[in-house]
Amino acid sequence: MTAETEPTTQSTGSCCSPSGSCHGGGAADVQIEPTESVTTVYEVKGMTCGHCEGAVSEEISALGGVTSVEAVAATGRVTVSSKAPLTEDAVRAAVDEAGYELVGRAA
Repeated sequence: MTAETEPTTQSTGSCCSPSGSCHGGGAADVQIEPTESVTTVYEVKGMTCGHCEGAVSEEISALGGVTSVEAVAATGRVTVSSKAPLTEDAVRAAVDEAGYELVGRAA
């Protein structure tokens, strides 16, 4: 009976890997709608760890239209996908609220 149920428990589209472990992640790993989006990469000064990444991601994720955010402290880069272009002022305010400095769009 166990051998019978194991192969059928994994379905296509599951968030878990075949080994049974779930993918880690937050908003950056989730696309809210499968529509076209605008992706912009920003440079943020002052991020040094996972907590920093989370704080920046959380604030930017709260902006209207944002579908995903990936912050990487090691590079200082924050990749933001949204339904429409965001104003740099809005992103700057979110980054400031998190306690970091938006340098601008990454080159």
